[in-house]
Amino acid sequence: MSSFPTHPAAPHILPIFITEPGQPDYFLIGCAIFLVVLLFALGTLYFRLHALPEHIAHGNAGKLQFEVVAVLALLGLFTHNTTFWVAALLLALIPIPDLYTPFAGMANSLSHIAGWRRRNAPPDAPPPPAAGAVAASPAPEPPPPAREPEAPAAAAIETDGNAGPDKGRET
Repeated sequence: MSSFPTHPAAPHILPIFITEPGQPDYFLIGCAIFLVVLLFALGTLYFRLHALPEHIAHGNAGKLQFEVVAVLALLGLFTHNTTFWVAALLLALIPIPDLYTPFAGMANSLSHIAGWRRRNAPPDAPPPPAAGAVAASPAPEPPPPAREPEAPAAAAIETDGNAGPDKGRET
């Protein structure tokens, strides 16, 4: 194995990780590669763990709740204070009810009753068609009825100017 003489106090069989002088240390190279891969894996796990509240809130929460969860998660990431991260996780798991929609509906109804027009209210628009419904085109107008031919002018009956359908008759 070695062309160099060993020390008399050294054991005769050396472990494989001990290399000869001037030879590459494969065990050291393998440990370095393992530590770099482990560092990237732990960093990825750390960032995924810190993004967990955002991933949970993305599907379950409204926009405002999602933004608050994202800010708390970032604060927890940058300050290394786990209180922010735990608060973000709890806020992502607990659904907050939508309070704006009922109050906006009440405000629209009250402004309609009072005859006021709200500044931020969208103009009244027809509701969108139901899913799967085919938009019906308006029915074509029927053709106008055929006109009867007019009587000749000589055959017209002369009446006074006050005569109507019932006024020209004597009873």
